[in-house]
Amino acid sequence: MKKKILPLLMLAFCACNKDLNLKPFDKLSPGNAFNTEADLQLYANSFYNMLPTGNDIIRGDVMSDYVAGKDVNNYIRENAYTAVNSSGWSWGDLRNVNYFLEHFGQAKITDEARRHFEGLARFFRAYFYFEKVKRFGDVPFYNKTLGIGDAELYKPRDKRTLVMDSVLADLNFACANIRDKKDNTASTITRAVALAFKSRVCLFEGTLRKYRADLNLPDAQKWLEEAAGAAEAVRKGGQYGLNMAGDSATWYRNLFISEAANSTEVMLAYVGNKSLRVFNDANWFYTSATYGNRASLTKTFTDTYLNADGSRFTDKPGFDTIHFDVEVQGRDKRLQQTIRMGKYTRDGVIAPPDFTYTYTGYQPLKFTLDSKATDGVAENWNSIPMIRYAEVLLNEAEAKVELGKLSVDDWNKTIKPLRQRAGIQKTDWPLTADPYLQQEYFPGISDPVILEIRRERGIELVLEGFRFADLIRWNAGKLLEKSYKGIYVPAMDQLIDLNGDNKPDVAFVKQTPATKVPGVYYFIIDNDQAKLSEGAKGNLIWLDNIDRKWEDYKYVYPIPYNETVLNPALEQNKGWK
Repeated sequence: MKKKILPLLMLAFCACNKDLNLKPFDKLSPGNAFNTEADLQLYANSFYNMLPTGNDIIRGDVMSDYVAGKDVNNYIRENAYTAVNSSGWSWGDLRNVNYFLEHFGQAKITDEARRHFEGLARFFRAYFYFEKVKRFGDVPFYNKTLGIGDAELYKPRDKRTLVMDSVLADLNFACANIRDKKDNTASTITRAVALAFKSRVCLFEGTLRKYRADLNLPDAQKWLEEAAGAAEAVRKGGQYGLNMAGDSATWYRNLFISEAANSTEVMLAYVGNKSLRVFNDANWFYTSATYGNRASLTKTFTDTYLNADGSRFTDKPGFDTIHFDVEVQGRDKRLQQTIRMGKYTRDGVIAPPDFTYTYTGYQPLKFTLDSKATDGVAENWNSIPMIRYAEVLLNEAEAKVELGKLSVDDWNKTIKPLRQRAGIQKTDWPLTADPYLQQEYFPGISDPVILEIRRERGIELVLEGFRFADLIRWNAGKLLEKSYKGIYVPAMDQLIDLNGDNKPDVAFVKQTPATKVPGVYYFIIDNDQAKLSEGAKGNLIWLDNIDRKWEDYKYVYPIPYNETVLNPALEQNKGWK
């Protein structure tokens, strides 16, 4: 029987030998992946996987100077973070882009389409390298795909100047060649989006080179000029504006809780979709006592919100001891659209700050939906902005003021509209430096306009993932050592109404009473994790029992330990173990 089977198998093999030489249809090769514009678009869609998810964005400011959480990040604790903990040294996305750039030219398409797709790929290569340089400083630069045995896989890091010059060249090509049609879904890279991103990159690099003199990096002015020019091009392009549709009390917050990205202002977003089950977990993250970080804003930061008349809240006598329900009234309208306060409701029920979920009393609502339906599941369907026109205005104003070129007219076209949308009445060019901003945040800055632009940036972009990078480029890492300061507590064991509805919401106690008042949360003051600044009264202070230590070597992350073992040519960032 075996003798009969063997010849049959040999015959079958010979008969199909020709077919076995065919390339499998499900495998990528230059011959079958780069022929038509549709092929290029399909491949280019993979680049979008580099962008942050909605969950990445809503967690972006967890490590910042204005957010308190359930613990202190190991990164800012002494000797708690090392190269063993580090991550982010991955290069697969870059290889994907470089492979495309090496092969897309064989497609039979128009020159315009060819330039568009090259611009798209170079945008994402610039995006990739900007994120790497922000995190690690000097990194190896590759503009070609590498094989397993390629010696360049194990080369040393290239200088930051070389890498960032390449980033700028890629962005300039992208801005000149990506198609200009506005995408009302905010889900694709267009020329305007590339310009907006270029303004972000160049502002970061220009201000870092200006304020980090220890790095001895050249051309700060060139980078700032590039930032200003890119942002101004977006503004003058007229495709975008600030959202001012509907009720002024929701102009700002609607940008963050709508299912469809707001096409007036949002330029690029993580687009949620309930029917397609494209979700984020903002409600669960911000309204869970266990799942999320219980991220809360600090009083020091909320004090920077101006009064509605344009005056500084911190100029008011006794501003630091005003009860919460009073201090939040009559302020910049973005405050009530960023934290729970006043008449805020959920499912039709008054919802004051809930100390089950907040440690400071300044409880965020910026990304959370007003229904409780998704509080315990990752099913938020709201779209989360990545790039907004508001950021572009801030980038233009800051770049120009750092160049010494911001005019009153520039101010009126950038910062003034943001404040007007926020209901602020006096929006004139500032003449005097705010002593509170100098004392609490920027002691080395005396220019009142720079201070006000930094105020505006902090407020407008709060919780959107910008703050840590801003501290890095401003040489202000020490701000991460600040105390997590909360609301003013007039006395221990006193029932406190947080929203002015004549119903008590919280009491600060040494121990929970035997008989509880319904609806009241009893916050334990143990004088360890939680204490009051004046003993039996004062501002709530959270986690001062845990030291925060900033060292200047932390301006860049360490290269992951395993990578330095694999490639001994990678010199570790100074100061890191």
